[in-house]
Amino acid sequence: MSSLKVGTILMIKLTTIAPDLRINALLCCSAAVLLTAAASAAAAPDAFDIQGYNGGAVADVSATQTEVAPASTPLSRRGVRNAPAVASPAPAPSVATAVTPVTSYNYYVSPTGNDAAAGTKAAPFRTLARAVKAVRPNSTVFVAPGTYSGGFRNTISGTASGRIYFVSTTKWGAKIVPPANSTGDVAFDNRGSYVDIIGFEVNGSAIQSGTKWRYGIYNGGSYDSIRDNYVHHIAKTIPCTSGGGSAIGADSYYKGVKADIVSNVVHDIGPTACHFVQGIYMSTSGTIKNNVVYRVAEAAIHLWHDANNVIITNNTVTSSGTGIIVGGGDYYFTTAGANNVHVYNNIVYDNKYGISEQGRTGTSNTYRNNLVYQNTYPWTLKNGLKHTGTVATVPGFTSYSRTGTQNLKITSGSAAVARGTSTYAHPTDVVGRPRNSSTGFDIGAYQH
Repeated sequence: MSSLKVGTILMIKLTTIAPDLRINALLCCSAAVLLTAAASAAAAPDAFDIQGYNGGAVADVSATQTEVAPASTPLSRRGVRNAPAVASPAPAPSVATAVTPVTSYNYYVSPTGNDAAAGTKAAPFRTLARAVKAVRPNSTVFVAPGTYSGGFRNTISGTASGRIYFVSTTKWGAKIVPPANSTGDVAFDNRGSYVDIIGFEVNGSAIQSGTKWRYGIYNGGSYDSIRDNYVHHIAKTIPCTSGGGSAIGADSYYKGVKADIVSNVVHDIGPTACHFVQGIYMSTSGTIKNNVVYRVAEAAIHLWHDANNVIITNNTVTSSGTGIIVGGGDYYFTTAGANNVHVYNNIVYDNKYGISEQGRTGTSNTYRNNLVYQNTYPWTLKNGLKHTGTVATVPGFTSYSRTGTQNLKITSGSAAVARGTSTYAHPTDVVGRPRNSSTGFDIGAYQH
């Protein structure tokens, strides 16, 4: 199988329990800062107000931050079964987790801005390519709704106490699309550590001229998060070669570790029947939680290369070549294989392969409380491992179509309701609804 060396694909983050503590701290901090404004009687929101993340407009937090004219900083990316690829209407950007805590420095990007400007709220930049040259530790880049050319790279890192946030001020309102003449194969290329990429739409459907995108969001740093994004129609017309591609990837090639890929929607990725293009791809430690992934050429979620110590929980994956692949091979720095991988509470439905271990894997992997149904080959585990608590029946989506419009929220009568486990579960679901321990933890990305 796995010549899955997606060029030099992606990275990730996390070991076991510490990651959850880190994410939860971020989200709690975010909520405390941003949600206060939602309750206040406010003027009409402007383009830089944070909206759509918890159901209402949340005022811009810049009153307590510093707007700075950017200092010039140099730039510095490097860079496996089948499913029909069909266009589908965009899902509605529903409520989600809070966005960012207060940072020391603000930068602003707007379709009406100018890259020769100072990057302040009153004089925003025009492009994300300009913004990534300006950031410094403890910064937030607020990106107003509009269309922006992709193909840019961030090489600046934050710190543990001063992260860098790239935020679409309206969830999925800032849309990253191919430029008129593309010179790279990545839409949003992040090499920095302690970086958060939040709330963007990355749409690869409108290819123009030049290099075709193979990757939507590529992450090569450490301690990063990619959350609440909508990534679709990536690598649809590329040649099917071992160069590969993915919608979202976290890579160990640059020795990145511990990335969180949380609450993203991904669909229509890769050319039909191409084994080398994935939905979410991870090649080191990390977490993959609350994502909705469908119609991917090979695997909706794929671990390979140096992947280890990964938590995969509460994802909904359908209509792809494989639902979830856990494996190691084509190593960068280790030959240990994929071990200490925990796959809990996932809906894996209507794929050729369901949950599959491939390549080299360890004996400490666990598979619990997953709903796995209508896959030609539902389970392929190695080393004598067994799955437990599996639900093997239809998931009870609101509506489902392999090739058309669908709604993958579960109904109140779904077999996934209250059949999950709290172990490793994210505190909220893909749209920010609390996981309810009193009525039970549901399987899949949505809590009913």
